[in-house]
Amino acid sequence: MKPITVVGIFLIAIRIISLVYQGITYTTREKILAIGPIEAHKEEKKTIPLPPILGGLALAGGIVLVIYGAKK
Repeated sequence: MKPITVVGIFLIAIRIISLVYQGITYTTREKILAIGPIEAHKEEKKTIPLPPILGGLALAGGIVLVIYGAKK
């Protein structure tokens, strides 16, 4: 398989993953209170959304690269 075709398949896979997850979620932990040995923590989940245009560009670029690699 040609390297350009592999890159195209990778871009198409990125689009499929972005459809499934729709963003990257991570958890932050923050200390709110500390009195001697007693501590209170707050966990907060945050999400970085993946824009649909990014997925669309990855899909279109992947298809173009796969077709281009198949023709050569």
